[in-house]
Parts: sequence; C-alpha cells; structure tokens
Amino acid sequence: MTQHAVLPSRNEDYGFFRTLTVCPERDRRSPEVWTLASRQIAEAIHADSEDEMIGIRDFLDSRMGRHFADDVVGNMMGCAIGLEAAIGSAIRRWQDWRTDRKAEREHGIPAGLPYLTGWVQHFAITAAMAEND
Repeated sequence: MTQHAVLPSRNEDYGFFRTLTVCPERDRRSPEVWTLASRQIAEAIHADSEDEMIGIRDFLDSRMGRHFADDVVGNMMGCAIGLEAAIGSAIRRWQDWRTDRKAEREHGIPAGLPYLTGWVQHFAITAAMAEND
C-alpha cells in the first residue's frame, strides 16, 4: 500500500482539530494529533489514494470528526491511556459499527459498511463530485 501525504485541516475551528485543541487532557499539539489520527485511520481503512486522504481530511473536519474526537477524548479520560492508544481504540469501535439503512437513504452510504470506512468514503466521493462541478 502506498502511503499518501496527510492533508492539513481546512477547518481548525471545528471538527476533530478543534475538539483536540480545547481538550484539557491532550498530550500533543493539534497538528501532531491530526497527523497521528489521519495516519491511523488511513491504515485502518486501507487508504491507498489521494481521494481517500481527502475523505479522511473532510471526515475529520466534519461534525462526524468532532464526534470521533469526543470518542478519543473519552478514551483518554475514562481509560487513562495515551493518545495513540485512544485513537486506535476509537478507530476499532467505529470500524466495528456498521452503517445502516438510514445512512444509505440520507447520505448514500451503503448499509453494512464499517462505519468509519463508510463515512470516509462518503466524504471522498462528495469531494470528488464537488471538484467535477
């Protein structure tokens, strides 16, 4: 698998980046946390294209990325584990969940996909469609 470059946040005032910036338990600066989370997500979903890296960036910048960050913060505080392990735990949980018919109906994400993979793919496709408009 080719490793593609981590793309910087385009929305530092919201989403994953902002949540980790204001987190009192963080042990790294947000750009480092962003890179760590992006790389771990890319590995977990087997991202092998620039489009998927765009999907990861847009996912983390979104409302869903904020929810993912809340999960990471909860892992750090509730489990007293480090950042890398907290991100990994959140990724495993989100990959264990499956998208449902509502996500399929409302967002076009096929039901039954691992939740994290489904949302990253959704954002990758949305970005590609916007680029072609």
